[in-house]
Amino acid sequence: MELPRAAIDRPLSYHGLYERPGAPAEVSLASVAELLRCSLGLSAWKSVRESRWALRVNPSSGNLHPTEGYVVWDGGVYHYAPEAHALERRAVVDRSTWDAWSDRAVLVGLTSIHWREAWKYGERAFRYCQHDLGHAIAAVRFAASLLGWRMALLPNWSDADVAALLGIDRDDDAADAEREVPGCLAVVTPGDPAAILDRSPAALLSGLAFSRWQGVANTLSAGHLDWPIIDNITAATVYPGAPPRRPPMETAAAVGPASAAPTVDAPSARAVILRRRSAVAFDPRAGLRRDVFMRMLRRLRPTAPPWDAVDWPVAVQLVLFVHRVEGLTPGIYAFLRDPSAEAELRGAMRAEFVWDSVEDLRLLVPTDVTWVANRLSCDQDIAGEGFFSLGMLARFEATLAGGDWAYRRLFWECGVIGQILYLEAEAAGVRGTGIGCFYDDAVHDTLGLSGHAWQSLYHFCVGEPIEDSRLETAPGYEWEG
Repeated sequence: MELPRAAIDRPLSYHGLYERPGAPAEVSLASVAELLRCSLGLSAWKSVRESRWALRVNPSSGNLHPTEGYVVWDGGVYHYAPEAHALERRAVVDRSTWDAWSDRAVLVGLTSIHWREAWKYGERAFRYCQHDLGHAIAAVRFAASLLGWRMALLPNWSDADVAALLGIDRDDDAADAEREVPGCLAVVTPGDPAAILDRSPAALLSGLAFSRWQGVANTLSAGHLDWPIIDNITAATVYPGAPPRRPPMETAAAVGPASAAPTVDAPSARAVILRRRSAVAFDPRAGLRRDVFMRMLRRLRPTAPPWDAVDWPVAVQLVLFVHRVEGLTPGIYAFLRDPSAEAELRGAMRAEFVWDSVEDLRLLVPTDVTWVANRLSCDQDIAGEGFFSLGMLARFEATLAGGDWAYRRLFWECGVIGQILYLEAEAAGVRGTGIGCFYDDAVHDTLGLSGHAWQSLYHFCVGEPIEDSRLETAPGYEWEG
């Protein structure tokens, strides 16, 4: 099913992504198309000589894109084909069942194909796939904001339920292709997601009982190298559905707009979303304004979208390696997304750290950290040549005590953080990039951490990009040229 190509005419400034939505767009094929185009669609094509490759709105480790997107809408289960910007219908939901269950909502399902990462990254593929899912969750939430819609992950849906709804548990349809595993299911709606959250998965799945499924998965590779540890982790982290409900994060959707951002030019939200790129090199001479830096960090606190899409408490704090931010002494800093975690984190780190308050930051040690940042991020120069880099430090053992399935969600939280930083960098006219390779033992040694109470799960950096002049860039879709 070809999707409409025209953009929905709903001007929204970039800062509007983080504020209470205005009047919502109607749910239609055109608005579903816009949701997908601005979250999981193609953002550009790059080429050099005879080589040509696509970039997507949702980033991926190595641009490998293990994440697949599905929508359940208007009585159909559809797979999204980003290159064609089209829907592939897999099954039909009984109309009366869908109408009674859905309340004008759109369901978005995200899955992973581990082999897409494993052929290159081996056992690290599992966590890279989870990072990518976190980025995709945030990308869908931001695209929903363009339409004045809201979004929430559905906690009652187990992995088995998601697989059954999307049809990825069907052995005959998979044939010899690489298997897809369920990630999450979200409701995207012009109304209040709370109306959908507690609805029974079984009630909707019953509407598929007599459906005739269509389509067979395509095979990616002729040969494979087995990574049993990925299968073991996948089995150990299966989500059973419906854990004890926690109060949702307090968000702007519930309490009003977030604090006003510093006065800066406000580009179009849609333009920022579609031009997001990963930097490959930074100019080590450039610096970042302090007010822009602080705005980037404050976006990461759970007081506004996209954080209203998730219902778990903050688990990830940030350790920053600041190189060139005007008015800030170079050094190692902590930024507490949950300020109540300060005493716990402080007690876990080196006793000699000073913890001086600098606005919302805590200066741990003032020093040139260029070499340290490079070393911790697998000796990658980009970590020391930007304005700053950071490590995402997760409350690890305490989170997993609630269930091993939470291991995946820790990486999703990191991915959401990364997606916000990507957009913040683009809005500021600079660029960011996620760093999946880092030495976690060295991070522990640097910070004085022991055991697994806290664990570094993802790194990120922001800087002034150096563009590769050899590359040619074309729009994601030819009709947008």
